[in-house]
Amino acid sequence: MIIYYSAEILGQRRSSRKLAMHMRSCRMMRSDLYTTNMGRLDLKDFSNPFDLFESLFEGMGGMGGMGMGGRSSRNRAVDGQDEYYSLVLNFKDAVFGVEKEIEITRLESCGTCNGSGAKPGTTPSKCTTCGGQGQVISSARTPLGVFQQVMTCSSCGGTGEISTPCNTCSGDGRVRRTKRISLKVPAGVDSGSRLRVRSEGNAGRRGGSAGDLFVVIEVIPDPVLKRDDTNVLYTCKVSYIDAILGTTINVPTVDGMVDLKIPAGTQPNTTLVMAKKGVPVLNKTNMRGDQLVRVQVEIPKRLSSEEKKLIEELADLSKGKTASSRR
Repeated sequence: MIIYYSAEILGQRRSSRKLAMHMRSCRMMRSDLYTTNMGRLDLKDFSNPFDLFESLFEGMGGMGGMGMGGRSSRNRAVDGQDEYYSLVLNFKDAVFGVEKEIEITRLESCGTCNGSGAKPGTTPSKCTTCGGQGQVISSARTPLGVFQQVMTCSSCGGTGEISTPCNTCSGDGRVRRTKRISLKVPAGVDSGSRLRVRSEGNAGRRGGSAGDLFVVIEVIPDPVLKRDDTNVLYTCKVSYIDAILGTTINVPTVDGMVDLKIPAGTQPNTTLVMAKKGVPVLNKTNMRGDQLVRVQVEIPKRLSSEEKKLIEELADLSKGKTASSRR
């Protein structure tokens, strides 16, 4: 983007340095001469600011070499934009990976005009809006002066030429089509993961490269197993008798049902670790997280008379052991 500006003297107080600079500028404009390392330029010969800038900077590769636009920017290749696709996976497919066939809609090069946007058999003419420059200048007055900004011509899209538009693509050079592609989803993806498929996005213009396709993953939560990064969380319930005496229970994992040993004397809210029963690390399938099982001990709110009697006997026995240990 090029910004031209015309500075104005504002107010009465100005430093001598600024005033001298302004006077030199005035003398330069009155003489219509400007001296560069390439010689003296007659400003009257340049009615178009694009030509002036090219002459001033031709020793530096021209305006295009400075990334400032100009004639060298005409017909330049424009890369296509990226395309996005949302893919919904169930819990286990996200854990272990899956191959999916998806259908995407994207812009592809028009086959009728071969991507030029012009109707076959027609000849382009110079754009009357920008005079064939491909750019136009807009001016804005600010407290600092008049700023002129160079912008791409909206009439010709920066080409400097107007063509009879192709009937198929309406002059865009691209048409929207659907395509089916096979996508391999790696193990360990999660909601928010993005998969990049290079060059499967929208086609570019005037020979520009195609954009990329980004597949955004959304995982449907499992009703039983919860995920915390590469770990899987599960909560089980055992009776207070099983917590005291210990037992073996069957718990669900991503690999299926697996036996889990509840040690004797397990306390409420104890977490047991099932090593390597979690989610594979993304791009490192030989590494897996763990499954963490939180044990909730169920204590009955009501007891039968027989159960109550047995527990009271157990309590007396426990008190007796405690008293004996204190002696």
